[in-house]
Parts: sequence; C-alpha cells; structure tokens
Amino acid sequence: MRDVAVGILLRDGKVLACQRKATARYGLKWEFPGGKIETGETAPDALKRELLEELSVYVMRAEPLHVQQWTYPDSAEGADDGSFRVQYFTVPAFEGEPVNRVFAQIRWVTLEELSTLDILEGNRDAVGLLSATLRPGQGTR
Repeated sequence: MRDVAVGILLRDGKVLACQRKATARYGLKWEFPGGKIETGETAPDALKRELLEELSVYVMRAEPLHVQQWTYPDSAEGADDGSFRVQYFTVPAFEGEPVNRVFAQIRWVTLEELSTLDILEGNRDAVGLLSATLRPGQGTR
C-alpha cells in the first residue's frame, strides 16, 4: 500500500482543483494536489513538500479532513496491489500564489463547480465530505 498526502487549498470560498495532463494515467481527470509520502516523512511534511514542488506554495496551516483507502487495480505493479492510503488535509493558510508546475491546468472553483468536474474516482468521497463540512465562504485566508 502506498501512503499519500493530499491538500485541499481553500481561498475566498473556493478550492483549488488540478487537472491531470492528458498523457498521465487517468488523463484529464481532476484531483487535489499532493503525492506519495516518502520513507521517514510524516504526512504533514509530505504535504508541504508536494505542494511546494507542484504549486510553489508554502503551507502555513493544514487541518486533517479524512483518511481513505482506495485501490486502483490498473495501478498494480509487482507486489503492489494498487492500494493507496490517502490522508486529506484542508489548507486554509498558505503563502504564495499557486503556480502550475505539473498539471494540465489548475482552477479555483466553488464547491458547486467542483461537483460538476470529472473528478478522479478516489477523490470523490473527499469532495462529498468537503461539501458537507465547509460553509459557504469558509476558507478565506
């Protein structure tokens, strides 16, 4: 099982959605930024590193939202069965303006707009939970 840290950046009542490149696995699906937790790294440390690498932002505050296990069978390799343990964090405080370094595009969207995007299957539960827990306008940094 691969451990992953994912950040949901919040600003002015919107969340940052990121679209995978067309050439990536699950091309053009929308997701939240983040990545694999490296050996010896905590989830919050991985989150900070990944968001700096992918978006050039510095996480000032991250709050745990949800932990989920998900399996993508077509991601299996060798002894790896394609399973992921994903730790989701809301990120209401960060420094810097997000810069797209690895995605097809990034976009600030409302929760309503987010629910209309073609979201990566493993992120859908987090989208539903986010919609159920955030109040309109929450997330202003």
